Amino acid sequence: MLTRTLILGSALAAAICVVGGGLGVLIAGLPGLLGAIVGGAIAAIYMALTAASILLGFRAGRGDMLNPVFFAVVLGGWLLKLIVFLVLILMLRGADWLNPYAFFFAVIAAVLGSLVIDVYVFATSRIPYVDTPLPRGETDPGSPEV
Repeated sequence: MLTRTLILGSALAAAICVVGGGLGVLIAGLPGLLGAIVGGAIAAIYMALTAASILLGFRAGRGDMLNPVFFAVVLGGWLLKLIVFLVLILMLRGADWLNPYAFFFAVIAAVLGSLVIDVYVFATSRIPYVDTPLPRGETDPGSPEV
């Protein structure tokens, strides 16, 4: 599931860089291009960090997603990403080489697109939600006989 999210998220970030960069060049020149590319790159990095924090939390929680360690790692990763994002925004606030509108719209498109991707991947995934071992010698009643 995370692999599909990363693949689709990378395609989204690339599309944002290309489409947003093209619109940015047309509207604001080189600063518009750079604003869209920086916004798309930040989106790609943040989507990868989300997947990495979930995988790290799963390992730290020893495969139990209800383990408090899992939640601590994932929420800690999200808090760290929020702090880094705010610092980046403050650092890029007065940058002359970056169009703030192109950056803003690229980040908004990335956030909305990543939410759509997460919902799509979750809704179309085929992961069982019940894990019950069958007694030895019995087969799943829904599977064809061998």
